[in-house]
Amino acid sequence: MSTFVIEGGHKLSGSIEPQGAKNEALQVLSAVLLTSETVTINNIPEILDVKNLIALIEAMGVIVERLSKGSYRFTAGHINEFFIRSTDFVQRCAKLRGSVMVVGPLLTRFGQAFFPKPGGDKIGRRRVDTHIDGFMKLGATCSYDTSKRAYNLSSGKRLKGCYMLLDEASVTGTANIVMAAVLAEGTTTIYNAACEPYVQQLCRLLNSMGAQIEGIGSNLLTIHGVEKLHGAEHTILPDMIEVGSFIGMAAITQSELTIKNVSWDNLGIIPECFRRLGIKLERRDDDIYIPSQQSYEIESFIDGSIMTLADAPWPGLTPDLLSVMLVVATQCKGSVLIHQKMFESRLFFVDKLIDMGAQIILCDPHRAVVIGHDHKIKLKPGKMTSPDIRAGIAMLLAAMSAPGISEIDNIDQIDRGYEDIETRLNALGAHITRQ
Repeated sequence: MSTFVIEGGHKLSGSIEPQGAKNEALQVLSAVLLTSETVTINNIPEILDVKNLIALIEAMGVIVERLSKGSYRFTAGHINEFFIRSTDFVQRCAKLRGSVMVVGPLLTRFGQAFFPKPGGDKIGRRRVDTHIDGFMKLGATCSYDTSKRAYNLSSGKRLKGCYMLLDEASVTGTANIVMAAVLAEGTTTIYNAACEPYVQQLCRLLNSMGAQIEGIGSNLLTIHGVEKLHGAEHTILPDMIEVGSFIGMAAITQSELTIKNVSWDNLGIIPECFRRLGIKLERRDDDIYIPSQQSYEIESFIDGSIMTLADAPWPGLTPDLLSVMLVVATQCKGSVLIHQKMFESRLFFVDKLIDMGAQIILCDPHRAVVIGHDHKIKLKPGKMTSPDIRAGIAMLLAAMSAPGISEIDNIDQIDRGYEDIETRLNALGAHITRQ
């Protein structure tokens, strides 16, 4: 298990470009299983989760060619159907959260798929009901295989389109069901669909492969099933979570920073939420410029009540940035309530921040009140362990702002979501060593 050793208290300067979006990559990589023809994908982030998913689909029989850094060609012409029904396949999937996305393509193209309880972050319960309910509405049968400890889904000859109202606007659930529906017989209508930019990107890729999806960008998707899909080329968006992480990094280190090529139009409410923490930022073409500030003052609501930052389905705030915003708020002026609605264990890392001197009241598993130090009292260095990707990057931000030496263990969690992060940040003036 690797460790980051961070010498905090250094200001950053210069420019940095976000990697390709992890969440989009996991979806579009799974979509290559829907066709026997070649699919080329550009701007793939070469992070641990994505590498593991590529290794998984390669083990299924997909021919993978690395054209250059971030650009790959995939050909799923001959899938090993024995392997995708094997215990080895199920065990690999159980260790990788992103593996849930291969279920829809396998089910609709090959008529059967195993669905193990997925691994990944330790952030509380993460239901898969939406996925399975959607597949069953399309005509799949579901049974539990005790020997493989996985759900066994079977579609018979072909799934059949239908109307469905999702019980939650699940991003992965929507993507999985859409991929299953594109090869189903007839028309599928999905109401309360997730409409995040990454789901939109998946739908655009599928349409370029010959699918017929209407309503992209809305919560009402109509999918007219087709007989087969063909090859295509696709470029992944910049990762909005990295963009938000870099905004927070600039603020907590009081640094001047430019974030290049952010795809501003796909950031939604993210820039405005950072502005509510008092962070000045400006759009320069498709870049974000963040000036150095001595103080960041948290806004209050119009009636004077405490500012609340809460996650919500798109176009609301993504839950993946609340950990970053919480850490940034510890050095702002004023108070803010962080309300993490989706995951009940994502705020438990705040005890480490409290040990570093942050003023945080953990109200319950979903809510924390942060009273900012206004950079008058610096955080103290500490020794931490990363429980998940987003808490890990939040801890890294805290350590970078704390004068002295901090250590973060279990940084494989950070590597799952951030590519070569220490090299990229050291180029800006950070002092981070991997051990």
